[in-house]
Formats: sequence, structure tokens, C-alpha cells
Amino acid sequence: MVTLLGLDVGTSGARALAIDPDGRVVASASADYPMSTPHPGWTEQDPDDWWRASKKVLAEVAAQVRDAPVALGLSGQMHGSVFLDDQDRVIRPALLWNDQRTAAQCEEITRAVGAERLIEITGNPAITGFQAPKILWLRDEEPRNYERVRHVLLPKDYIRLRLTGEHATDVSDASGTLLLDLRRRVWSGEVLDKLHLDRGWFPSLHEGPDLAGHVTSTDAGLPSGLPVAAGGGDNAAAAVGTGVVREGVVSCSIGTSGVVFAHTDQPRIEPQGRLHAFCHAVPGAYHLMGVTLAAGGSLSWWRDVAGREVEYDRLVADAAKTPPGAEGLVFLPYLSGDRSPHLDPDARGAFVGVTLRHTRAHLTRAVMEGVAFSLGDCLDLMAGLGVSVGEVRATGGGSRSELWRSILADVFDHPIHRTTVEEGPAFGAALLAGVTAGVYRDVGEATSHIALERDVQRPDARRRDQYARLHEVYRGLYPATAAAMHALQGLSRE
Repeated sequence: MVTLLGLDVGTSGARALAIDPDGRVVASASADYPMSTPHPGWTEQDPDDWWRASKKVLAEVAAQVRDAPVALGLSGQMHGSVFLDDQDRVIRPALLWNDQRTAAQCEEITRAVGAERLIEITGNPAITGFQAPKILWLRDEEPRNYERVRHVLLPKDYIRLRLTGEHATDVSDASGTLLLDLRRRVWSGEVLDKLHLDRGWFPSLHEGPDLAGHVTSTDAGLPSGLPVAAGGGDNAAAAVGTGVVREGVVSCSIGTSGVVFAHTDQPRIEPQGRLHAFCHAVPGAYHLMGVTLAAGGSLSWWRDVAGREVEYDRLVADAAKTPPGAEGLVFLPYLSGDRSPHLDPDARGAFVGVTLRHTRAHLTRAVMEGVAFSLGDCLDLMAGLGVSVGEVRATGGGSRSELWRSILADVFDHPIHRTTVEEGPAFGAALLAGVTAGVYRDVGEATSHIALERDVQRPDARRRDQYARLHEVYRGLYPATAAAMHALQGLSRE
């Protein structure tokens, strides 16, 4: 039996799986690793923790399958910075996608390149999550470490290096560095020159299904010479795994963060940078992505506040008994700042409209509705760029909640579908590996095996109209309270 492997180097852990050519998962394994926060707003990880976890899960999966795999695909958390010396040794812990220390460097990048020119070239404004400001932070704050840098890699590509010895990446992941010429799908000489960065530090660029190395390490239990696909950043790989590989199909993911993801055949750039415009893991294609930083994270926070002894299922079940709109209560899910549509790292969360009548169940429902409104704002921005929405596919842990799918259907005014297999980025990476190995002709054929569940959550006309009115109230709250949010954030830093 032909076996394909996929590996996802996530934020909380590594996950590997094996699939057969029909897309059935035949083996899987996961391993966690820690994240450190040495200062408020800082997030770091040791790349060697990724390597130890990746070796473990790959070896476990390889041991579970009868036949040797024919290819491996890679995916991983985007934007992180792995700094390597001339011997490919890790210089310091990696700075992650949710690290917020680089505001000053973002301002410098915007000045150096020009705000409009930066968006024109890269498809995105300078924000703290991206890789480029992290490199400049190292230059400014740790000059001795900066002097040692000879290579800069993204998280999944550090694992590729350990497996194959190759410095390589794919264009979907490279789009999140703020250093890629989006339309030409090459490193931008203009941006690199204006930031005084050495082109030699950055890996070779490939399309998602391209061959980008062969396994040379025996540490992970994989056969020597195994082809390794370029793969994709986690969201692009997950989109392949859910079949979002043509225009008209949009995915909505609710994990710790929330993402609305739309395939586009041509680059579509939101002029203010309120949506990410990236290359897709599909060769020659692009995608738009709107991000709510605290989606499932908002519900996790609320559960911790409400009491850890309360199970999520109980919280959600109680919320389902309360009426839509939570009797006039609105939640702003800006617990980690806001990415889309406000681009405001200092935005803060809030409940608005609380009365003596409101219970824990009302507040839970308001949290879920507030996340849906935030994701709805992303979908509205995409529609404003001419993106057609024929089908929405829900993914992530939040998609398992019938209540959350119902709220999304009503807010989006579109039916919400789910795929029968939801294995996330690792599954998409395995499908890309199948194209690399010639098991599939192209990404379209690879995703032709993806099936949808029969249960579809459809919008209810009455609830849809009620949510449309509430959404207008929600939209007005950020501009009305932004000044107060920023003042409170400043006070919290004193």
C-alpha cells in the first residue's frame, strides 16, 4: 500500500500522520512541547524541542505503517524566526508568530520601505507577528547574536534542515516573512536592500508540491532518500486538507485564533492591509486571510474565569438555551489585540451591555457570537475585494460545536459545511507530498478525495436578521472605545 506522511510543527506540539492514496488516515501521533514567555508579550520556543518532538512522532507513525512511505510533506506555525550560525547551530530561542516585542521595528520597516509600497510588494503591512521585524529586533537588542547570523529559517524549515540538510522553504510560508515579492513569488530585493538584510541568509523558494530535499537523517525512523515536499504554512496546508483550492470555496477555522481563508487565482490585496494576502500552497495561486487573534482563545479565557471545574460542553450547552443576541449583550474578542479588520495590537476585549439579568450562560453565548462577528468582518472585507463565496467549510476545534456552526451560518448568511476527515495542516502536507511523489497529478486531484459531512448548518432567516442588527452594534463599538482601550493599555504598562 502506498503511504504518504505529513508533519505539522505547531505552536503547542508536533503532529504526524500517514494516509493512503484515498486520503484515509492510517496512522497518527502527537507530541507536545513548551512555550516560554520571558517577558510580557514575548513568546519563544527552543527549535530543538521541535526536532525532538518531530523525530518522536515521525518514528511512531513510520512504525505503525506496513509499507515504507513514498514522500513526506511539511507544515508548521508561520512567521517564527530561527536564527542559525555558520554551522547551522541555533543561536537563540525562536521568536514566535504571537510575539509582540517588535512594534518599534515595524515602524522602522514602514518608514524604510513606505507604507503603500510595502503593501504593494508584499501584500501586507508591517505587523509584529511577521519575521522581518524579528530580525531587526535581534539587530537592535542582541547585536552579538545578530553578528553570528548566517541563516534565518521558519519553524517547519528548521525541521527540513535537520531531516535533509537543505535550506529551503515554500512560498506560502515565505509570504509571512514580509520579505517576499508576492506577485513574482521571489524574495524582494528592494525590501531586503532597504532593510540591509543579506539575501544569502534566506532559503531557496519552492511551490508547495515541489521536491525540496531528501531525508538524510536516520534519527526520525524514516528511510534514507525519502522525498520531502516543500509543503506549506499551517493555514495554507490546512486549506489544502479541506479542499479550499479553488475560487468560491472559503474556510473558517476556530482554534486558539480564528481564520477566514479564501483561495484566489490572482493576488487580491486589501489596500489598508487589513487582510493578509499570501501565496497559496497551490502552485501559482494565492489566498486572502483574515485573522481573529483570540477566537477559541476567548472561550478558553472565559472558561478559566467562569471556573475550570465547568466543562466546555456544559458551558456551551447552557449557552445554547439562551436566545440569540444574549438579551442585548455584546463581546469584543480583542483579548490579544486585533488583527483583522483593525490592525490594533492595543485593542482590548470587553463585554458591553451587561445587566443584572445576565448569567454565565448569556456571557458564554456573547463570547461565541463576538468571535463570529469578528470573523464575519473578515468575510465582509473579502467580499469587498470581489471574492465570491459559494461554500464555507468550518475547521478547527470550534467547528465541532453545533452552536458555533449555527451562529456562523446566521452571521455569514451561508451554509456551513464540514469535511469528514479533519486532520488539519498535517493532512494537507501529506496530500502535497502525494503530488511530489507522483501519486496525484496535481493538487486538484489530491483534494478530490475530500468528502463533506451530510449535516449542514444552514442560516435561519429570523436569526440572520437579528444577528445583522446586532452586528451593526458590534461594528460601532471599536471606534467608539478605541481611545479608552489605548489609554487602559498604556496604564497597564506603567
